[in-house]
Amino acid sequence: MNRNYIIGGVLAATVLAGGGIGLNAALSGGGPSGAVYYGAPSAAAAAPGVGTAALAPGAALVDSNGHTLYLFEADTATTSACNGVCAHVWPPLLTHANPPTASGAVQAQLFGTTARGDGTRQVTYNGHPLYYFAGDIAPGDTHGQGLNQFGGHWYVVTSAGDKIDPS
Repeated sequence: MNRNYIIGGVLAATVLAGGGIGLNAALSGGGPSGAVYYGAPSAAAAAPGVGTAALAPGAALVDSNGHTLYLFEADTATTSACNGVCAHVWPPLLTHANPPTASGAVQAQLFGTTARGDGTRQVTYNGHPLYYFAGDIAPGDTHGQGLNQFGGHWYVVTSAGDKIDPS
């Protein structure tokens, strides 16, 4: 099965339906700016608009709605290499305020922000800009894990700020 066709179909359906949570939040300038947890999302993390993120079961860093966050190996330091069409498939996690705060195993000192080419601020963790994947529709989805797109591989992130690479 060719994942590129599935991804294209999911992206088209997402755009036609008004976008998914990550696509809408990231492209409209939204994004979490609250606490970050390690473990299963809390009740507060499950509530829309709370502005928290959690490290969900399976060790994937997620936003307040349980949507997985990824790093892109083609990024250079804190500079995003994902713009244009790439940013529609892999919307950046944006913030208008300070980076999220941390609790549990997530380390506050690993959070930061970086300026994108369009002037928005993207959240970073351990120096990696963070992204959503438009193909992840439901909380906990990790359909972007290990994909090779737009010149590099995409991986979910651990509380230490490392990629989760099953190979």
